Amino acid sequence: MKFGIFYEHQLPRPWAQGDEQRLIQEALDQVELADRLGIDYAWEVEHHFLEEYSHSSAPEVFLAACSQRTKNIRLGHGIVLMPPKYNHPARVAERIGMLDLVSNGRVEWGTGESSSIMELGGFGIDPSEKRDMWREGVEQCANMMAMDPYPGFDGKYFSMPCRNVVPKPAQRPHPPIWVACSNRETIKLAARLGIGALTFAFVDTEEAKKWVDDYYRIFKEECVPIGHTVNPNIAMVTGFSVHEDEEEAKRRGMDGFRFFSYGLGHHYIFGEHKPGRTDIWANFEAARDQIPEEGANRGIGTPEQVREHLKGFRDAGVDQVIFIQQGGKNRHQHICEAMELFAEKVMPEFKAEEEERERRKMEELAPYIEAAMQRKKAMKPLSDEEIPAYLALGRQITENDEKANAAQAAGAKGASVRSGD
Repeated sequence: MKFGIFYEHQLPRPWAQGDEQRLIQEALDQVELADRLGIDYAWEVEHHFLEEYSHSSAPEVFLAACSQRTKNIRLGHGIVLMPPKYNHPARVAERIGMLDLVSNGRVEWGTGESSSIMELGGFGIDPSEKRDMWREGVEQCANMMAMDPYPGFDGKYFSMPCRNVVPKPAQRPHPPIWVACSNRETIKLAARLGIGALTFAFVDTEEAKKWVDDYYRIFKEECVPIGHTVNPNIAMVTGFSVHEDEEEAKRRGMDGFRFFSYGLGHHYIFGEHKPGRTDIWANFEAARDQIPEEGANRGIGTPEQVREHLKGFRDAGVDQVIFIQQGGKNRHQHICEAMELFAEKVMPEFKAEEEERERRKMEELAPYIEAAMQRKKAMKPLSDEEIPAYLALGRQITENDEKANAAQAAGAKGASVRSGD
């Protein structure tokens, strides 16, 4: 099983000058440490206007900075918001391509749509159409990265003419595609489309086994890839705080994990938010006693407790566990110490088995992947004769001026002839 770390860039109130800068710089240090420790993935969200819960509106910038401080860790968009009103598909294709080049081919392209009214309303997106917007955006963005040139598209949510979208990513035809999943139905959709499932739902290992079984059964039987390749993988999130003393692990990590859940609920489920004024941390503190504690079974505890928790995911068939280590007011020093202890006392057991597990899995899936790719109806490329040619604007202006002058001269000549009559 592989492991990842996850960033919302949470910053509870009260805020002081320099807090956001400190938060980002500490996160960069953490990703650099994770790379040295051998952790496999660093995932970064895209959210807009979700104060305190997520100050991560430009993940491509953060991940580009990570790329220059690391060598091996995979850099995951967890996720890019794909409805075109958030991000035009061509701009996503360009940013993913450039990030893949500067990172030497380490990008994971997670995708999603959001269910927050602050984001949807801020960009004028109808919640009833966001899934269709996501699907159109993802499919066409993959085409843009894979095709030379992109033939153009006249869709329901965006249109553009034929263009060759550059730069192309280092990973061809495009980096692995994922989708954010908060429930079992989205897991099934991911399988049908041949993309990885980033499951941002806190489920126990028994429920995880059901989700994994659903995913791989549907992938084998029904997959029609949305992209130009497939990415059969399931990742699940869990809390994270590791210390030799269980109570200290809880003291260091429990509040952050609970605030993560509370902030999510505030912006997505039960909250009322006044931009720039609502104090989510103060509301959380007032409700803290009513929020149930979930400790060792959520990745918070001693190395032995965390190991047993992760074994449950491994035995369920989960491909990757992503740690929610940066939440609430969790301290940078404690996060780093927990990662170091995890890498020393827990991770080696899982690393030792991973290469062989991955080999067996891909060997088993190979015929199903071949069948899935045969079912895909790919966008038809243009022949050389069909590719349109476009005149530069300066030339258009010059030629239009020349035509206007010629027409004016012809008109003047005609008038002169008529006056001579």
